[in-house]
Amino acid sequence: MSLFPGWRAAFRIARRDALRAKGRSALVVAMIALPVLGVTAADLTYRSALPTAAEELTADLGAADALFVDQGMGPVPLWQMPDGIMWQTPDGAPETFYDDERKPVDVPATFPKGSRSLTEQSVPASVTTRHGITDTQITELAVADPMLRGRVELTEGSYPKAKDEIAATGAFLKAAGLSVGDRVTVRGPEQEYTLTGAVELPAELKNESLFAVPGAVIAPWQKTADGDGKILPPQASGVKWLVQGPPGAGVTWPDILAANEKGVVVRARQVALDPPPDSEVPMAVYARGWTGSDTELTAAVLTVAAMALLEIVLLAGPAFAVGARRSRRQLGLVGSCGGTRGQVRAVVLAGGAVLGGVGAVVGVGAGFGLTVLFRPMIEEFSGRRFGELTVHPGEILAIAVLGLVTGVLAALAPAIVAGRQSVLESLTGRRGSRRSSRVLPVVGTVVLAVGVALAVYGGLSGNTRLVAGGSVLAELGLLGCIPVIVGFLGRLGRRLPLTPRIALRDAARNRGRTAPAVAAVMAAVAGSVAIATYTASTTAEQAYDHRPNLTAGTAALMTADTAEKTDLSRARAAVEQHYPVSGAPARVGRAWAGSDCSVYYEEEEDGCGTLEIVKPTGEGHSCPLKGRGAKELALRISADEHKRLMNSPACVDEDSTTIAFGNDDNKIVIGDTALLTSYVKLDDPEAAEALAAGTPVLLNSAYAKDGEITLRARHVYNERDKENRARHPGEPRTTTDRLKVYVAPDSYATTPGIRMVLPQKTADRLGLHSQETGSVHTLTREPTDAEQQAADAALEQAGNQAYVWTGSDDEQGDDAVVLLILALFAGVVTLGAAAITTGLSKADAEADLTTLSAVGAPPGVRRSLSGFQCLVVALTGVLLGTAAGIVPAVALRLTDLREALKVMRDDPMESAYTPIVMPWPTIALLALVVPVLAGLLAAALTGSRQKLARRGG
Repeated sequence: MSLFPGWRAAFRIARRDALRAKGRSALVVAMIALPVLGVTAADLTYRSALPTAAEELTADLGAADALFVDQGMGPVPLWQMPDGIMWQTPDGAPETFYDDERKPVDVPATFPKGSRSLTEQSVPASVTTRHGITDTQITELAVADPMLRGRVELTEGSYPKAKDEIAATGAFLKAAGLSVGDRVTVRGPEQEYTLTGAVELPAELKNESLFAVPGAVIAPWQKTADGDGKILPPQASGVKWLVQGPPGAGVTWPDILAANEKGVVVRARQVALDPPPDSEVPMAVYARGWTGSDTELTAAVLTVAAMALLEIVLLAGPAFAVGARRSRRQLGLVGSCGGTRGQVRAVVLAGGAVLGGVGAVVGVGAGFGLTVLFRPMIEEFSGRRFGELTVHPGEILAIAVLGLVTGVLAALAPAIVAGRQSVLESLTGRRGSRRSSRVLPVVGTVVLAVGVALAVYGGLSGNTRLVAGGSVLAELGLLGCIPVIVGFLGRLGRRLPLTPRIALRDAARNRGRTAPAVAAVMAAVAGSVAIATYTASTTAEQAYDHRPNLTAGTAALMTADTAEKTDLSRARAAVEQHYPVSGAPARVGRAWAGSDCSVYYEEEEDGCGTLEIVKPTGEGHSCPLKGRGAKELALRISADEHKRLMNSPACVDEDSTTIAFGNDDNKIVIGDTALLTSYVKLDDPEAAEALAAGTPVLLNSAYAKDGEITLRARHVYNERDKENRARHPGEPRTTTDRLKVYVAPDSYATTPGIRMVLPQKTADRLGLHSQETGSVHTLTREPTDAEQQAADAALEQAGNQAYVWTGSDDEQGDDAVVLLILALFAGVVTLGAAAITTGLSKADAEADLTTLSAVGAPPGVRRSLSGFQCLVVALTGVLLGTAAGIVPAVALRLTDLREALKVMRDDPMESAYTPIVMPWPTIALLALVVPVLAGLLAAALTGSRQKLARRGG
């Protein structure tokens, strides 16, 4: 005899009912399987992409046993941790300095006897490409040796073996436009190599570098540089040794300790995987407590998981409710045969367990399949190969159990309702009438208020756990209010046309079906809006804090060496030919007094002259956030007041300044009206007239007083500057000139690299030296890698190391992608929830549709009714979700504001700007596009013809 006879029958009935109603069953299975699929795929991807200790060692060592590194301290004792990453000098060791002379270390002498080793050394180099030239790193390493397997893998061609052969990573070949068999020249020594193969670093798929055999690049380069003083010698890194220990022994902890005594740090595989006890590690006592806490991350993950579970329950619950209603005669028969209310509930719960179990199995299986299918794409996106598909059985089992539990929870409320129905109501098909709860909305309103208060208090006090808890409470409180909100919607349809009026009244009458779907949409939209609002706010903060090196949309051509003349016209032609420029370039120059400090900079004192704009003192000139009284002021002002002061001309470049055009921190640039319009973006006829008349244009008004500036020049001539010294004999002299200037509006004080534009004739009149240093070009778009490489190659022909760089906005591509993904996710859930509700309402209201047809309603009413039912659910859920999502986002930004104010009051020059920016494009997409799209899809997919109904009774 079975211990659970009632449950056995319940499961049998549930299984047959699921097979009988295949469409509804498939819908519930899909709703449960999709989240299980996502979580399974995410778990497998995370565990597989997260490198294990063994995989990290393989990325560093390949198949070798250890990596021996001379840390440059000389043959002195060192301490290290078993992982070979952290090291230090022992207590009591004499202090060493960078320029101290150190004895060389005989690293091979520290290897265990019977070991085999490979050397590794890298050098930065400029090499030719199909498009021009580019900078990269060349590593001398015998990559063909089996000791490198796992770290460097061949993907095409063959490994380099001769000294005129080289291999490149696939990322380098793609960027350089090269392929196996092409020739590459290392510029400087002009050494040519043949590309014999393409390789990849499994742990760094996006790495762009070259590999040559030891002695193929660095030594010949050094030899060439020794014979030709015009060629710069290679700036090679220190030599590292990959070591394979004696067979069967490897490299042990005693071997490492012995190497540490000689000043060598070792990263050994078997020691890192099986470290010795702390008692044998001298440095262990200093490394304790260097681990972080992930308590807040765990709390966030649990919160997200709980809300996802709630969302699935809300989506699947109405399906079970409709299923129970359609099976009410069957459930009534169970009661008429002596079944108790508990056994009736068991039948509905068993249905949830059956469908939840099937959904869990399907979701886990599909998660495995999709992970394997998209594994190459995921690896390319993450930038590293998976060592293996890592499966944690406990986690996968927990995910499957979660799917099963979700099905049971989704069926819980319908089971309770089914158990309360009388046998007579079930057998006759009468729905009965139940008044909606008056307590639930009151409780929901109280919980909503408490949740909002907790979230705001958590934000003000800096407690992120209170923010998370309060946000969840607020959302749960809003869930309790949804039935009343849905009921209120029914009253709004009095003045509307027929189909929207029926849709609103149907939603209000069937709140048990409508409210969960609205809640599911609300939950998805709330999470997306919360993250989108926080992301948009932090993006705005980062954009405010970003200090560009050039004006966005421009490129600057400059000369790197003033000792020789550059063919600037040829360099400009190279930029105009290869870069996407528009318009004529604006020429720029620099001015200086005395000997040029960019040439005579070695002397500590009186080696060269100085030129500066003297900044007046007082209000409007001195920055109140720096100097005496700054901290007291910071304690009294708000973040908005601090932002206003930081953006004022007096403070804008007080803390840091951008030097872009070869001048020093005075930021005086010689230019004409073309520079004002193309780079400064000051399109003012008065400024242009003043500049043409010889009047300087000052961009920072804090340096002017009564429309004039004080320009102080110290004319100091170096003894090595013989030409200028002969022209200006005698003692150094200081001149101070008052110049009338055109003062630009305050908004131009933040122009990168320029404080004042000085006309050439004014510089000559003041006795200053000047030199044309380059030009500024306006770009139509960002140049590609190929265009940059081609331009660099052409610039080399101009001589004197001319170079070009671009100014662009702060990178925000990833944030835009995040916002788009969030909007798509919320949109898909909204469409799904609305479609589910529409399908359920259609199945549940077949009698109403039949009545409409019987009284002469046109066939299109069915179609438009489905569209409006879908629109009601989607629009209501989106609007409530938007309101709910703003709460945690604002609370978290309040937390950020609290921390920013704390930092600012400790250092008044630190920014406290913490904006709250609404992601209006995301909200518009969710509030306008998605509901309308849901309604149109529902209307388009609904048949307009009424099927003949069987006569009741």
